[in-house]
Amino acid sequence: MLVVPQDLLDKIGHLPDSPGVYLWKNGEGRVLYVGKAKRLRSRVRSYVASDHRESLKTRALMQQVVDVETIVVPTEAHALILEANLIKEYRPRFNVALRDDKSYPYIKVTIQEPFPRVYVTRQLQNDGGRYFGPYTDVGQMRRSLAVVKRIFTVRSCNYDLPRQRPDRPCLDYAIKKCKAPCVFYQTQEDYRAMIDEVLLFLDGKTREVERRVRERMDQAAANLDFERAAELRDVLNHLTRMEEPTVVLEVEGGDRDVIGYARDGEVACVVLLRIRGGKLLAREHQFVDNVDAEEDPAVLEAYLAGSYRLAAERSRNLLVPFELPDRELIEESLEGVSVHAPQRGPRRELIQLAEQNARHLLEELRLADEETTERAGDPVYELQRQLGLQKVPRSFVCFDISHAQGKDTVASCIWFQNGRPYRSEYRKFKVQSVEGIDDFASMHEVVGRYFRRRREEEKPLPDLVLIDGGKGQLHAAHDALAELELTEIPLISLAKREEEVFVMGRSDPIRLSRRSPALRMLQQARDEAHRFAVTFQRARRTARTVTSELLRIPGIGDRKRRQLLEAFGSLQGVRDATPEAIAALPGFSLTSARKLLATLNGTPVEEHTPPAAPAPADTPAQGDSSIEQSDQPA
Repeated sequence: MLVVPQDLLDKIGHLPDSPGVYLWKNGEGRVLYVGKAKRLRSRVRSYVASDHRESLKTRALMQQVVDVETIVVPTEAHALILEANLIKEYRPRFNVALRDDKSYPYIKVTIQEPFPRVYVTRQLQNDGGRYFGPYTDVGQMRRSLAVVKRIFTVRSCNYDLPRQRPDRPCLDYAIKKCKAPCVFYQTQEDYRAMIDEVLLFLDGKTREVERRVRERMDQAAANLDFERAAELRDVLNHLTRMEEPTVVLEVEGGDRDVIGYARDGEVACVVLLRIRGGKLLAREHQFVDNVDAEEDPAVLEAYLAGSYRLAAERSRNLLVPFELPDRELIEESLEGVSVHAPQRGPRRELIQLAEQNARHLLEELRLADEETTERAGDPVYELQRQLGLQKVPRSFVCFDISHAQGKDTVASCIWFQNGRPYRSEYRKFKVQSVEGIDDFASMHEVVGRYFRRRREEEKPLPDLVLIDGGKGQLHAAHDALAELELTEIPLISLAKREEEVFVMGRSDPIRLSRRSPALRMLQQARDEAHRFAVTFQRARRTARTVTSELLRIPGIGDRKRRQLLEAFGSLQGVRDATPEAIAALPGFSLTSARKLLATLNGTPVEEHTPPAAPAPADTPAQGDSSIEQSDQPA
């Protein structure tokens, strides 16, 4: 159990039972963690009522805590906002850390000035100006600014008009890039009307700009101001023919913000797509650190209560990738924003687009940090989402058992890296402790041997373990991992009949769509493990058959068996060989060769007695003992 100072326990017992924010502090008075609570006393007491063995992060926090400070607020919404502000101020070590993205460029329109300017900046200031961005794609931002300067005659000078003014207009006036408001060739009212159209354009409302320009062109033509009408006609042509500065995405029309989310272990990426009038105008993203042991909804709520709430512009419709436990609280803190988690249809397609961007950015971060050398495919991320894994299963292994009616039991372990086979990490096993047919015991032995050896050799462990089989094989593998204290590795099994995915801790299986890329990847791994195991099992059975046939023959040992197989290739090759060919091998004679072939072919051994030499005509028969025993010639 955690050791908590008695004065801290006494303080917790007297906390108010109302909404608020609590700050855990260490002995130096430094804020370690900031959290919100609907009831402060109950929430803070829960930290000291357990040893937090299931969360190493919380356990490490409580080992350093000496004091707690609380701030009471009227409602949970106030607590949510205050929590975000305090995290930004103190940057506590144990809180979700939001990386600031203020280094990205913005397009700024100085609407607080009498004659506003339009330029690029990387500094956000509360000076009354209008900011568009941040732009993660600088090329896209430059194209947007170039379109503005090509269509609208925005001044490029830095004079503080009208207090500062030049004696004469610059070259932009001569080439009709500017109407010289600096020397009052263009009135302030006319210039401000043009700036309003610039704001509409940067906001993605090009149709409204076209409508205004067309009305002014018709009015100029009616007043017989044909030169002005021609200028407006050219502007209108640019608007109708120009290439869109951002991606056009006509999905149901309307304005909405779309959130995409991707996570890999301790780092997550949140992507915000700004859609206005059915057009995708900007993509913003933010990396979130220190999310280990945090649930995905909590990470996303921290982003919404922090960075998104402080954004200069928000749509009233916000689409999120999954349901949020504190959705009503988030909506209240965002003041009028409606939060939805679509499950199907065009709005779900927008979520999928945002998630794809988030995965892309997260892979770029991993590659830049040299934490991986290859991108993980979309099926890998889909598998993570379907299984609810906190870490992307970039590497996973699959085990399979194979035997022939209880004999020659073997196993295979294949490795997939980023969704593709990684054959240098394939392994095969001879099951040693199991006799007969017992797939559960065989799986327990093989999984234990595999992970024990990888840990002893200090090799990296996979992010996921896949078992070919049902609940029985799954529990056998889990017991083997539990004996090695490796239960933190996610473990699943894939049953062939219904293609159901069983997960430890869940009574009901997960049924993936037959068209799911994640299911196809699991099936590919399962089939590859089966192929590898069956190939090894057949090789063992063949070797056992050949070995037993040859070693059963008297006079044939391991050395002669190897000679025969190397010379003739197989048992059938030995059967088809001639006695002379076998006798040519070292250690064999013609007689032993004939005996070998007779035994293999199941025929009796033929006796080959050499014929006797013919006796001379004057020589007595061999039965004449007198001559046979005589030492003298006749």
